[in-house]
This record gives sequence, structure tokens and C-alpha cells, in this order.
Amino acid sequence: MARILIVDDQDTARSMLAEMLRGEGYDVDQAESGESACSLVGQNSYDLVITDLRMGDIGGLEVLRRTREASPRTEVIVMTAFGTIEDAVEAMRFGAHDFVQKPFVEEELLIKVSRAARARQTSGDLNTTAHEFRERYNFGNIIGQSAEIRDILGRIVRIAPTDATVLITGESGTGKELVARAIHANSLRAERPFVTINCAALTETLLESELFGHMRGAFTGAVQTRKGLFEEANGGTFFFDEIAETLPSLQAKLLRAIQEGEIRRLGDNASINVDARIIAATNQNLQQLIQDKRFREDLYYRLNVARFELPPLRERKEDIPPIVETFLKKYGQKMGREASIGPGVLEYLLSYDFPGNIRELENLIEQGVALAQDGQVQLQDMVPNSSNGGSHLGQRSLADVVQDAERDAIVRTLRASGGDKERAAELLGFSPTTLWRKMKRLHLEWP
Repeated sequence: MARILIVDDQDTARSMLAEMLRGEGYDVDQAESGESACSLVGQNSYDLVITDLRMGDIGGLEVLRRTREASPRTEVIVMTAFGTIEDAVEAMRFGAHDFVQKPFVEEELLIKVSRAARARQTSGDLNTTAHEFRERYNFGNIIGQSAEIRDILGRIVRIAPTDATVLITGESGTGKELVARAIHANSLRAERPFVTINCAALTETLLESELFGHMRGAFTGAVQTRKGLFEEANGGTFFFDEIAETLPSLQAKLLRAIQEGEIRRLGDNASINVDARIIAATNQNLQQLIQDKRFREDLYYRLNVARFELPPLRERKEDIPPIVETFLKKYGQKMGREASIGPGVLEYLLSYDFPGNIRELENLIEQGVALAQDGQVQLQDMVPNSSNGGSHLGQRSLADVVQDAERDAIVRTLRASGGDKERAAELLGFSPTTLWRKMKRLHLEWP
């Protein structure tokens, strides 16, 4: 997750915001003044700075200016309670990503933070050289010796040099984005950007603005003209993660952009030509969604030119040992320690079904390396999620118990409401946006 610096001279407001963002999984530092913030920005690497505008001798605008000087790719969100909208607009003229007025609505701020973090990630990819990208996402990152993995690697070799549209399907955690990046890294477009967006993370209006961009004044808050991600991906590859989460109305615009190679920014009458290879991924059954009138059939056929179906980890257990070794090395290096697996650990992992697939296995190994004593990961150092079919391996923390109870309550309510998320959120006593955030945090997928 993104690393964030919060700058506010009000201790309570700063601490509450930090606690909220940590609850979403972000790595958060705090600064009680503009002077302290400028020092931290000079010493550390941040993806996002969230700063109040009105503070002591060094205010938010100066924090913004110095952040831009020290780390041009760091995004900045400004907060204002006392100033006017003109203050925030002035900050955006100096390069702020967005602004928010205090007191803010939690869901609104989290959306702005998510967008800023994604913009920072996109900026990182745009500034990564083709050589660095290939090193990071080469075939060696797709680990395994099973027939299924060998077939996938062979198909990547054949498909990557073409401009064929690619559809990647498979359960959550099977490595769909890794395959997409490997295709781009080994394509003729590797010198150009790889741009990604998670379609489940934004409302339809926000998603459309992110994809196509907007003109100044196109809607409330559009204080400046902004390029969309389609334009950022021009000449490169655009990866649509969770494409099934889009609504048919937006799917029609996507289909036109893919077929015609042109887009229109929101509020603009002129078309812009774009040349981007499209790779899409989903963990849902698109053919069933077509029958349910929730996904356009013409868009499905446009996407389903080259198809990759990634098998769940439980169907290729011979790949578990090399994956374990890779993660042991990765997190051993990250934590500055050597680690190996103790007696019975591999046998247990081979007997476990891994509903969370490779992502769950990686989390287990990371946890095991962090808790390992004398350089050896023991069974009690890894506790798979019991609600997903894992068994108890020692004492579980209160946080684990609370998380399982929360997950079970959401699942039961979704079933009782027939899968209607808005109704489920109402029954649970919070907003649909909060339900979505909780489901994302708990890795809950629901049609």
C-alpha cells in the first residue's frame, strides 16, 4: 500500500485521520507542523502527502512547493477548513492532486486518497524504463513447473509480440495482473507505459473521468482540464482489472474506445485518437453476466481475442514448493534475515486448499518469516484464515477473531438479501461504500 504523510497542527484531527488510513492498510507518518513535514519529505520517500493549508509559519502551500522540489512524483492533497475554495484552487495551480474541505466525509476522502495513490503508481510505471520493467516482470516471476504454468508461459511468448486484445480470467489471487505485466514487458510496446485501473474501486462517474479525462468545468470540482488514463496509455498497454464491475452504460463507451481508437474527455466535443493495447481481467463468469444482462456481449467478444484462464493454486499443488522458496527468499531479504521452513510446514501447505490462492500463500510466508525464530518458520507461525477452510495452528489474536466475525456477518447478510449489496449495507447499518471497503479489506468476492 501507499506510504502517506499527514501534515496538520491539530493533534486530534491528525491522529484520527492517521488511524482511519492505517485501518485501510496504508503506511502512515505524521507531522505536526509544516517545518517538520518538509524535513520528513527530504528524508523519506512518500507516495502521498495530505496537508492542511493553514498552519503556523510554514503553511500547506509551502509544504506543497517543497514536496514538489524534493519528490516531483509525490502526490499532494490539501485540506482546508478556514480558507475559501479559492485557496484550494490556488494550491491545485501549484500542482496539488486534489483538495478536501474539513470536516470531510470519510468515504469521499478515501476515494480521493485511492485516486492519488493510483496516480502515483501510474506515474511510477510511466517513469520506469523498459529494461527495469522487464527485470521486474519477466517470465521468472511466474513461478511453477506444472503443465498449466508451462502452457501459460508458452502462450505469453506467442501472444506478447502481437497487438491482440487479451482477456485473463481466474479466481482472486491467481496472478492475473502479473500475467498482464509479463505480456507487456515482453511486447513491442515495452518502451511505452503500462497503465492499470481497478474498475471495482470507483463509482461509474469517477471511473469515466479517470478513463477519459475531463475538461475544466465539466462537473462540480473539475477546476482544471485533466488527461484520462487512456491518454496516458497511448502507445502502450492499458490493463482493466475487474472489468466485470463496470456498468453496461460505461461498457458501451469502452467498446467504442477499443473499436475506434478514440475517446472524448468529459465536457468536450472533440475526439482524441489513442493507440493502446487492451488487457482485461476478471474473477467472474462473463458469460453468466451476459445472460443476466450485466455485461455487453459485443464487448466480451471484443476482449476475448486471446484468452488466459489461470488455474487456482489447489489445482497445481506441485507449484507450491518453488513458490514457497521464492517467497522465503523475497521476505528474508526484505526483513534482513535468512529463513527456511520447519518440520511439517510444507506437508501442511500441500494439504491446504488455499481459497485465497497465491496471494494467501504469500501472506502466510511473509507472516511466517516475520515470526520465525532461529531462522526457521514453524507451523504455529502461520495461521490460515479459518473461515476459508484453514485449520487452527495455535492461538489466534483478537483481531483475527473480530475479522472472522465481521466476514461471517457480511456473508450471512448478503445471502439473506439475495446478493443485493445496497440492501445488505442497509441491514448492516452502514453505507454501500463502507460495505465495499470492508469486503475489499476482507478479500470477499460476491457476484
